[in-house]
Amino acid sequence: MEVVLAEKYGFCAGVRVADKLVRIAAAKGQTGAILGQVVHNESVEREMADLGFPTVHRLEEAREHEGRIVFSAHGVAPSVREEAAALGLAAIDTTCKFVTDIHREIGRSLDDGCFIAVLGQEGHREVIGYTKDLDPSRYGVFYTLDEVAAFPWESHPRVKVVFQTTLNAEGFAEHVAEMRRRVPDLRVADTICYATKENQDALRALCADPSIDAIVVIGGQHSKNTKELVKIAKESKPTVFVGTAADLRPESFAGMRKVGVTAGASTPDYDVEAVLARLRAMG
Repeated sequence: MEVVLAEKYGFCAGVRVADKLVRIAAAKGQTGAILGQVVHNESVEREMADLGFPTVHRLEEAREHEGRIVFSAHGVAPSVREEAAALGLAAIDTTCKFVTDIHREIGRSLDDGCFIAVLGQEGHREVIGYTKDLDPSRYGVFYTLDEVAAFPWESHPRVKVVFQTTLNAEGFAEHVAEMRRRVPDLRVADTICYATKENQDALRALCADPSIDAIVVIGGQHSKNTKELVKIAKESKPTVFVGTAADLRPESFAGMRKVGVTAGASTPDYDVEAVLARLRAMG
């Protein structure tokens, strides 16, 4: 069985920076806690805990870990930073540059009188970071087309659209078209991460190869960008979604001659290499 790796896959620049900043702190002998997974990947979460940076879900818990908190690549609202400072916590900020840019874009657009339409998942940590401190009358979060269609856009003549960085933008074209039809002044910010786009485009190239029998997608169970890759792959090929090489089952590839492999933007290189090695051993 031949195994073909996508041209673009795995860790994006923002995730690499987040991973590196925690490792640098650990190398200095520091320990601390990460507010939520530093990236949405279980392998990375376990490794960070082994380095002395376990995941916590409340700022107060960081007091038990040298009073040091890591803000993940997904970013946090300004009020969270203020609360951490009030608790006397030292902070390591690993927020992705693209996420920081969107926070700034939202601030400028609000100052310009825009209503903010966030296309994304309401409960996603990145989206929570954007919206937690905003006046509820000044923004909305939309994921389904029905949500967009049911919203009273006539009450908001000037709207700025921003995207959760890990989405598949093509899947939201109809959402934007519906808003454009009903909003006199609609402004759309291109906020899909370039690495997310590149990984998706490289996967589509694999899926377009008729000789490939199936696609293996590697990534965290809570990673939105990885789930988008799974969704794209399933549209044209049998798809196997795994977290690590241990999840692979030989029977899933019986009779196959060629398999394509990709990985989400929060998937570490060692997980990709281990999956490739196991697939080739099966072959």
